[in-house]
Amino acid sequence: MSTASIHDHLQAILGPIAYEQRSALCTSVLPSIIASLADIGKTLRAAHSVVAVGSTNAFGDEQLNVDVAAEQLVRAALARCPSVATASSEEDPVERPVSHTVPVPKQQREVYSVAFDPLDGSSIIGPGWAVGTIIGIWDGPSALGQAPPRTRQVAAVLASYGSRNTALVALRVPGAASPAACFEVGLGDDGGAPTVVTRAEVRYRHEATTTGTRYFAPANLRAASESPAYMALVQHYITERYTLRYSGGLVPDVVHGLSKGHGLYVSPVAARSRAKLRRLFELCPVAMVVECAGGKAADAVDGSNVLDRAVEDINETGALACGNASEVDFALQKLLT
Repeated sequence: MSTASIHDHLQAILGPIAYEQRSALCTSVLPSIIASLADIGKTLRAAHSVVAVGSTNAFGDEQLNVDVAAEQLVRAALARCPSVATASSEEDPVERPVSHTVPVPKQQREVYSVAFDPLDGSSIIGPGWAVGTIIGIWDGPSALGQAPPRTRQVAAVLASYGSRNTALVALRVPGAASPAACFEVGLGDDGGAPTVVTRAEVRYRHEATTTGTRYFAPANLRAASESPAYMALVQHYITERYTLRYSGGLVPDVVHGLSKGHGLYVSPVAARSRAKLRRLFELCPVAMVVECAGGKAADAVDGSNVLDRAVEDINETGALACGNASEVDFALQKLLT
């Protein structure tokens, strides 16, 4: 188990030149976001009642008190980051200028846009299942209409709140000593406490072994009633004695695979079971974490890599297959045949 501070670890990943060039990202943006995630975890533990607040977000989803609280905590953290110019979320899907609570220098060398899902899995929080937060950090004042996300999304964070509160941090910074990195930090009860790296490197196994446990998470399973290919794929995993690990939450299911070193998360679509995952708020950040951990993330409809196409519209949705590259390739072969 690593006990390095996040600042020391970021310096090692980026190297001295890239760390200096991304000083705001390393000393302001990421620490502030991670502190807000610790605060969200603390808030969820104290939220003994999970209730609707009588409103819906722009996608028509009913908002819960915990959704609103998580949104406010992330927004407050971004307001303390002068380099974050704009932000958007699944609860408020419009890129808006950040109202900063600290002075913003006239000459800003680093400028970022943040897109996030404040509480992924709020529909399963009532029974106490693990839920998460998804965050993508983009170069420039907007995440929309940019070059493919692989070159413009410089960091992504997946926080998981459950028996352990942790966050996976992925970085892909041009010129860094490590071109792509994924590591885990612990989220303590106090958002102001020093952040400690609990796993210095998070990676998928290169290939699933025949003796090791193999995991699959079949989301949008209702689509199997319309898709013989999906039904056959699920039957394959049952026949081959894969272990089912599906909770109904994107973050905990993806994080499970990353904690075990193996796993496939697949969420295809069908005529009556359409795509619900938003590319900007969910697919792109998740895909970056998966890729930086040595895995693959693809659109389960056409097989294209999630990060190969720019996000042009904030309302874009898509299907997903992600996890170990060999497992994703096999799933796509079966789904697209």
